[in-house]
Amino acid sequence: MSSRVLIVEDEPDIRELVVHHLKRDGFQVSAASSGEEALRLVRATPPDLVLLDLMMPIMDGLEVCRRLRQDPATVSLPIVMLTAKGDELDRVVGLELGADDYIVKPFSPKELLARVRAVLRRSRPAPGAAPLSLGSLVIDLGTHAASVGGKVIALTPKEFDLLGALVEARGRVLSREFLLDRVWGYARASEIESRTVDVHVRRLRVKLGPEGRRILTVKSVGYRLDTAA
Repeated sequence: MSSRVLIVEDEPDIRELVVHHLKRDGFQVSAASSGEEALRLVRATPPDLVLLDLMMPIMDGLEVCRRLRQDPATVSLPIVMLTAKGDELDRVVGLELGADDYIVKPFSPKELLARVRAVLRRSRPAPGAAPLSLGSLVIDLGTHAASVGGKVIALTPKEFDLLGALVEARGRVLSREFLLDRVWGYARASEIESRTVDVHVRRLRVKLGPEGRRILTVKSVGYRLDTAA
């Protein structure tokens, strides 16, 4: 079955163009012209991914992203933001709120489709190794699930990708620049502020509770996971 994408864009020409290219590529597409309408559609028919315009009247993309991430039902919903070239600060805030990627306007249909496919591919469960147990923390990279003391932890896609990268490093220190490349896909750290990594690490520690202490800060370098049982 083809993936369902919700495009949230208040400019009719851009909205119709995106809908056209997504449908032509085989996606099921629905569209909203405002943040309020987007939230209603997500609740009524949950999509597999949301393409979310940053600048909208009344309720902007940042607020929509914040509300989706605060709702347990949509905390793991992949979100790709559509931003103007000069909105660098807002892009950083969007990523810190839990957006999975962003596309800068004007963009080509080829770039749009490639980014959408990449985010969807990363968000899908894939068969892998057996779940890893560290104390009361259990991490299943195959199903993108984590639990502490038997209780499932609601992680955003990026939070889980970050945890997965630390797990796969087997205790090695990972720099912020490496994590920006590995988790966010930005090969040059200058493309986005490294504080994005710090914000996600802080949020991940809180969600993991006592087991969050396993994520260790290596001063002036980055982070590593304490893999002691």
